[in-house]
Amino acid sequence: MANDGYVNSAYVPTNATNTANTSIPGEYRSSITFEPSRNDYIGRIVSQTSIDNITPRSQKPGELPKLPHNAVVEDATKRRDTWANDVEFLMSCIALSVGLGNVWRFPFTALENGGGAFLIPYIIVLFLVGKPVYYMEMLLGQLSSRGSIKVFDFSPIMRGVGYGQVFATAIVSTYYATLMAITLRYLIESCYSTLPWSYCREEWGDACINSKVNKSNIFTNETTVKTASAEFYFTKVILREKNSIDDGIGYPSWSLALTLAVSWVVITAILIKGIKSSGKASYVLALFPYVVLFILLIRSLTLPGAFNGVLYFLKPQWNKLLNPQVWYAAITQVFFSLAICFGNIIMYASYNRFRHNIKRDCTIVTTLDTFTSLFSGIIIFGILGNLAHESNTTDIQNVVKSNTGLAFISYPDAISKFEFLPQLFSVLFFLMLFVLGIGSNVGMASCVMTVLKDKFTNTKNWVIAVSIAIVCYVIGLIYVTPGGQYILNFMDFFGASFIALVLAIFELIAVGWIYGVKNLCQDVYFMLGIKTSIYYRICWGVVTPVFMAAVLIYTLWNYTPLQYNGYTYQTGLYVLGWCISGFGIGQLLIWGVGAVWNCSDGTICERIKKSFKPQKNWGPLDPATLKEYQLFKTEERTNEMFKKTRLCHKIYDNIFG
Repeated sequence: MANDGYVNSAYVPTNATNTANTSIPGEYRSSITFEPSRNDYIGRIVSQTSIDNITPRSQKPGELPKLPHNAVVEDATKRRDTWANDVEFLMSCIALSVGLGNVWRFPFTALENGGGAFLIPYIIVLFLVGKPVYYMEMLLGQLSSRGSIKVFDFSPIMRGVGYGQVFATAIVSTYYATLMAITLRYLIESCYSTLPWSYCREEWGDACINSKVNKSNIFTNETTVKTASAEFYFTKVILREKNSIDDGIGYPSWSLALTLAVSWVVITAILIKGIKSSGKASYVLALFPYVVLFILLIRSLTLPGAFNGVLYFLKPQWNKLLNPQVWYAAITQVFFSLAICFGNIIMYASYNRFRHNIKRDCTIVTTLDTFTSLFSGIIIFGILGNLAHESNTTDIQNVVKSNTGLAFISYPDAISKFEFLPQLFSVLFFLMLFVLGIGSNVGMASCVMTVLKDKFTNTKNWVIAVSIAIVCYVIGLIYVTPGGQYILNFMDFFGASFIALVLAIFELIAVGWIYGVKNLCQDVYFMLGIKTSIYYRICWGVVTPVFMAAVLIYTLWNYTPLQYNGYTYQTGLYVLGWCISGFGIGQLLIWGVGAVWNCSDGTICERIKKSFKPQKNWGPLDPATLKEYQLFKTEERTNEMFKKTRLCHKIYDNIFG
């Protein structure tokens, strides 16, 4: 192993003398003593020195580097948490990525964009955007052991990307919790002797059809298209939804306000002890949902008309591939489904041990995420096929409203048709949905919490967790009003999806071209001892940023005002929406100027140039590993001194070097 520069899975210069069972470079062993190296290192931290002090022996034969007198001065005041084991990290990623984005968001996004017309763009985007970005964010988090903001120490001028992503994550966290509140109310009402959404109320009129199996409805000669009682129950009883919000959004539902409070209590209880408790909870959060989904799949496929719905979902519509809106929907769905470009993955990976095999975990999570989305899609569209069959229509796309409430209509409708203990299956399903919500929301809230902990290092966990819960709860009350779904749809676009897409492009530019694909590949080799494939290199450097930029430009060029169920928002709300998006994206400018201002001596041009470069302490958290890393990077830079410097050669070298 000495020939490839690795000893005990850690890089050692090939010209170094290796006589001890340690991963510290040979030329340092006689002059430097470090404590045992781990991500949760406690003790002395080595302050950064100039590159001259870590020049390898290959540049200074026979000369050992000398540390300055002030090299070891600081005491670590805070122990950084780590996962108890590698499986907890994997399960936590599954609980975060395989969650409400798959079971709740994917089906209604697919329905809005033509079923099978959406499936092909989604899979293409997953492989060109989702998987490469997921792996990239895992690498950055594990390499640096930094949260989603401090990770931009590799290019301080781009730190605004991290702040903007945390802003978007906080917004998503507020309305995801309201979905848990709705789920919890359904869970409670599942204990009734008769499921309350399974039958029609008199005030709903003749347009309603019982969700519970009624064979007389199936063979009727009526041609009127009817609406399932599950949809009426969701819109009229649970949401009390208004036809417009021109006269205001109304007051919060007391029952949903109560279940929202319970949801945040559960989330806070997990957050207080940090990843130690969330890691343990991840086993249940990740595995339990599949048991319930499998039961629902069997029931869905045995319903009359289910085949037509599944066929609508799986049958490609090639003409839709030219519609940029479908591609935009596919990108935003991948963002929400995998939780990429929100800072969550970077945060989770930052608690890993340094040599953990994240490439394997990336493949497992992205594959499982795709499988779960398809799994959920088949269940939902099987149910929609049945609804179309019972409603005497073949128009599957319009059999129910394709909005955020689809999961609370189709799934309960299917459960109502269970002849054996529908209450039991209803409890299992909504418990599963609640568990999925916990997994997703704990990940998002943890991202915000990590940023605050890094900023206020002496503040106790419970203070930060409770503060986040209170603020998010108060904001969340907006979404449980009669006009709440209008605001949710509004914030989903302006406060989350659009911000995430724009900042993702800048994140890829920052990593791929400012820091450099080549630099990142060198980091992978140093950390994992593997060479990065052409697939990842081309995606990071060219395909992913160009693809996303093209979709963004085309979407803006053909932009039409956002609507909810045919309702067009007031002009003032559109102005507010673009201000919210501008604030999130504007973090780039705010923190970019701050990075230049904070640079030490030099002209403005020199400060700007310096703010694009990694900080001196960029790299692994552990001092011993950081020394190895700096030595490794110094040797790599030395080897590049004699390479061609023309622009075309630099571009080629950045991607393939």
